[in-house]
Amino acid sequence: MKEKILKASKQVSGYIKLPGSKSITNRVLLMSALGSGVTKVIDPLRSEDTDQMIKALIRLGVLIKEGNENATFIEVKGTEHDFPNKNAKLFLGNSGTTFRPLTAVLAMMEGNYYLSGIERMHERPIKDLVDALEQMGSYIQYEKNHGYPPITIKNSKIKLSRPIQIKGDISSQYLTALLIAGPILENEFTIEVIGDLVSKPYIDITLKLLTKFNVFYRNDNWRSFSIKKDSKYRNPNEIFVEGDASSASYFFAAAALAGSIEIKGINQDSIQGDLKFLDIISKMGAKIEFKSNSIQVSKAKTLKGLEIDCIEIPDAAMTLAIMAVFADKPTKLKNIGSWRVKETDRILAMDNELTKIGVEVLTTQDSMTIFPQKYLNDNVSIKTYDDHRIAMCFSLLCLRNLNITIQDPGCVNKTYPDYFKDLESVIE
Repeated sequence: MKEKILKASKQVSGYIKLPGSKSITNRVLLMSALGSGVTKVIDPLRSEDTDQMIKALIRLGVLIKEGNENATFIEVKGTEHDFPNKNAKLFLGNSGTTFRPLTAVLAMMEGNYYLSGIERMHERPIKDLVDALEQMGSYIQYEKNHGYPPITIKNSKIKLSRPIQIKGDISSQYLTALLIAGPILENEFTIEVIGDLVSKPYIDITLKLLTKFNVFYRNDNWRSFSIKKDSKYRNPNEIFVEGDASSASYFFAAAALAGSIEIKGINQDSIQGDLKFLDIISKMGAKIEFKSNSIQVSKAKTLKGLEIDCIEIPDAAMTLAIMAVFADKPTKLKNIGSWRVKETDRILAMDNELTKIGVEVLTTQDSMTIFPQKYLNDNVSIKTYDDHRIAMCFSLLCLRNLNITIQDPGCVNKTYPDYFKDLESVIE
């Protein structure tokens, strides 16, 4: 499908069942592959990103059993810290949650590996992670541009003589990669974070999942992380994947803008930091009700424009940029610099497309201010830049009683293949 046309509306109601969390699914698949024993991963997300992780692990010699077409689980047999295939070429698409952690894990596997992706992945920096791995004696070669994929990981002996330092201000995926790889060494291992750490809630997801696999890091106020010698992955018999909080943000927003929706598969006990999105939209005026296995969000009488620090919810913050179009006064999103190194330069892309519909936008290197307008352009075609979150965010503009066309809607397959089907099920 080359485009998706969403007809003008002002009302939503009903419920949706969330797909599994991408962040949790890819972490659990990799941890299960490293452990001892067999883990049944229940309700995992099946999308382009998670399929990239599954294909890579199979190519590395990990035994993975997928249920039949209607099955809601994947079984992974652990390799006890040692992938069988020591020589592999891996194409990982544009999946950062696959590429970054596998880079760290394979650097400690004493094998030879070539990792590549689509062109946009080759524009997403990886130098800070490679620099950290080289501190341990890893030999990693850039095959095109220095600091960027594709990369070749050469067989090398890892030596730990001091804590490993990693910059924390570009992407939390670098630190997550080291945290997941650390137990492979079966030695004392300490990571020191240099500078401010972005997206702490994503690190929290990693740490909480690691404990389910018998890996316990000591967190020293987010400045350093350490594990004891002989820390080893031990696989739980089964692990449940909760609904994706980032994907939920679009339905939380739709309800806050135009009605009431019950979002099933997630509740206030979620380990995902993007649930903080609810705190923000509550301050904007939305009504929130937590249930045993769902969250109900209802329309705000007046949606308030705010100044919002987004450092902990960079993905969900994109949805706030669209909500700001409906607000009573300007909204400023701060600490969104990480948007520039995602699937596209998201600050530039959001600016371009919001301007196209008639919204005034002011951007800096790490902030965006959205000035809501009374009159907007109808029948606008939104360019998605091969970025799933651009497509999903801008779809919500139809609730401003606008006819919106989303170009290349298939880009949502990266994390939420059924997104448009689910969205149209709640639009009246």
